[in-house]
Amino acid sequence: MEVEIISRESIKPSSPTPHDLKSHKLCLLDQFRSNIYVPRVLYYPLNQDDLSSTIDIDHIVSKRLQLLKQSLSEALVRFYPLAGKLTNNFSVDCNDEGVYFVEAVAKIHLNEFLIQPDHNLIHKFFPVDGNEQRGQIAGAHVAKVQVTSFACGGLVICACISHAFGDGTSFSSFMKAWAATARNKTSEEEAIYICPNYDASSLFPPNDGDLFHQLKATARASFGRFFETGKFVVRRFVFDAKATAELKAKAKSSRVQNPTRVEVVSATLSKSVMTAFKTRSGSHKPTLLSHAVNLRSKARPPLSENLIGNIVWKTNALCTEEEVDLDVLVWQLREALSKFDGDFVKSLQGVGGLLKLSEDIKYEAEAYSDAKNKIMFSSWCTFGFYGIDFGWGKPIWVSGACLGGSIVESSPTIILMDTRSGNGIEAWVLLIEEDMALLEVDEKLLEVATIDPSPLKLPQ
Repeated sequence: MEVEIISRESIKPSSPTPHDLKSHKLCLLDQFRSNIYVPRVLYYPLNQDDLSSTIDIDHIVSKRLQLLKQSLSEALVRFYPLAGKLTNNFSVDCNDEGVYFVEAVAKIHLNEFLIQPDHNLIHKFFPVDGNEQRGQIAGAHVAKVQVTSFACGGLVICACISHAFGDGTSFSSFMKAWAATARNKTSEEEAIYICPNYDASSLFPPNDGDLFHQLKATARASFGRFFETGKFVVRRFVFDAKATAELKAKAKSSRVQNPTRVEVVSATLSKSVMTAFKTRSGSHKPTLLSHAVNLRSKARPPLSENLIGNIVWKTNALCTEEEVDLDVLVWQLREALSKFDGDFVKSLQGVGGLLKLSEDIKYEAEAYSDAKNKIMFSSWCTFGFYGIDFGWGKPIWVSGACLGGSIVESSPTIILMDTRSGNGIEAWVLLIEEDMALLEVDEKLLEVATIDPSPLKLPQ
C-alpha cells in the first residue's frame, strides 16, 4: 500500500485565543507523562447511498476534506491548547500556530486494506512531522492529524494528541466535539463535549521541585527494568459478545459477582501471556499486571468527564502463583482497583498531592521488587470512537497504530478496545516475537478469541 503525502499545513482556530488564555499549565499528573503520541485511526468507507453511475468521487472527497478542516478550525476555539506548542516548563504555549494537518492519498480501495489489515502498514496513516524528534518536548505540536483518501472515496482519519497534554478521555472529548461541530450539532446530548474543562492544574497543582524530579527518576527506573529489546510484533485478539459473556459467567464468584468484560478479558490474556513467559524462560516468574485507571469517576463527587489532562494513574496486581484460576485473577484485579476511591483522589489534590504520589511510587518500588515480568494494560473501551460521525456515517473500524515488526525497546502491552457491536473487546497485543509465537497457538485462548479477523467480517 503506497501512501503519498499531498500537503502539510497548520489548521488554526477560527478566532484568536484571548491573551489571558495564552498559557495552559499542565497538571501534576501530566508531568509524569512523556511526549509520545498515541494515535486512534478511524476508517470511513464511502457510504453505499452515495454510489451511483454519475458519482464524482474526487468532488465528494474534496468537500469532506474541506469540512474536516473548517470544523476542526471551529472546534479549536474551545480546544485552543491543541493549536499550540509544548514548552519545557510543563505548559502549552497557546499561540494559535495550529494543529499539524497532513493530507495523503492511497491508490487502492479501502476494502483492499481492510479485508486483512497489515498492522505494519498502519503507521503510514500516522501524521509524521519531519521537523520533530521522537520524544521532543519544547516546540512539539500538541495535536496532529492525517487524513488519507482512497481511490474508492473512503477516508482514514488518524488523529493524536501528546500524552503530555491529555489522556484517552481528553482525546475522546476532543474528537466528539470536532465531529459534532462538523455535523453542526449542538443538541443538549452532544453539547457536553463542546465545553472542555481546564481546571486540572488547579485541582492537581504542578510541581517542579527536587522531590518531583527524584520521583520521576524512581518511577522511570522501576518501569524501565521491565523493558526488553527485541523484535516486537502486534496481533489482534477479538473476543465477541458471546465469548465475553461466557468468560464473565466463568469468572463470577462470591467475591466478584459482576465481573466486567474488561476484567475478564484482561485476566484471560494475562493467564495466556504468563504461560508464554513460562514456556520461553523455563519457569514461572512473578508478573506485575498494571492497569491504567481513569480517576474522574473515582472521585467523590466525580470529576467532570470533560476535565482535560492525564487524570489517570496505574493500579498493580502481583501474580506470584504458577497456576491461577480465572475468578481468582479477576478478584486480584478488582482488589487492586479498589484502592482508587474518593479518598485516594482527594489525597492527590492540592499541595499535598506530590507527597501522596511519593508514598505511592516508593511503595510500588519496594512492594513489587520481586516481579520479573510486567504486562501493561490500557482500556479504550467506552470512549465511544465508533460513534464519531462527521456527517457521512460512523467508522467501520477503529484501530491503533503500534510499532510492531521492528526492533524496539518496550515491555508487553495490551490495549483493549470496543468492537463495532459494542459488546465485545478487540485486544491489541504487543509482545516480543518469541512470546507471540507461543500465544498464537494457545488452545485455551483460541477457544474464546479470534486472531486478526477482517474488520469487514466483524458483527455490526
